Amino acid sequence: MFPRYPSLLFLLILQLLAPANAERLDFNLDVRPLLSDRCFKCHGFDKNTRESELRLDVPEGAFANRDGGQAIVPGKPEESLVWQRITSTDPDDVMPPPDSHLKLNEKEKQLIRQWIAEGAEYKEHWALIAPERPDVPKPVNATVHNPIDAFIAHRLLRDDLKQSPSADNRTLIRRLSLDLRGLPPTPEEVTTFLNDNAPDAYAKLVDRFLADPSYGERMAWPWLNAARYADSNGYQGDGERTMWPWRDWV
Repeated sequence: MFPRYPSLLFLLILQLLAPANAERLDFNLDVRPLLSDRCFKCHGFDKNTRESELRLDVPEGAFANRDGGQAIVPGKPEESLVWQRITSTDPDDVMPPPDSHLKLNEKEKQLIRQWIAEGAEYKEHWALIAPERPDVPKPVNATVHNPIDAFIAHRLLRDDLKQSPSADNRTLIRRLSLDLRGLPPTPEEVTTFLNDNAPDAYAKLVDRFLADPSYGERMAWPWLNAARYADSNGYQGDGERTMWPWRDWV
């Protein structure tokens, strides 16, 4: 069927290769990770590994006029050298180069094209952007008791989903303890909470768990894991290490 309708086949391929998300791309969320993984090693901030003195991690480098044109021309993918190079079929011109083993698939290429077509907006790294407090949605039902409830209820309403029934207090304290401390509550803590009929009993429980040293330890472990911390080298090189003061500080 398709050989008789080449135009239909072409449109179908374009549809399949188009980004699944038709909304405007977010540089930090959608584009920076891709450029960082495939491009910044040779075209990033490290001048010792930079090729052709081209930087793609900052707009000043990406938009600069160079011999042969601009790496990125905002709003004009076809005029952008980046687009021309990542879609090239010449092994001497295509980027990333074949020997880097960092090939872009078609979906990733289309994502870069969409970003350039939308104006190639750069943003500071998310860690350097001051957080903004969003407007709290208006309460949609009686289950909304705080701003977090409002956001959840608003999302459930948008997606036509029903909220789960409220958990009983015994389940509630177990979930809270596991979330904040990574440990189940003690029998004494359960009994105290179940016998507390004050309106702010749950709020007081949250404060107690947040003040518990176990909460600090639980929150510290993801950072230690990210830093690849270990008390020893392990395996054959299992020698003594004196990094424990840093662990305790974290």
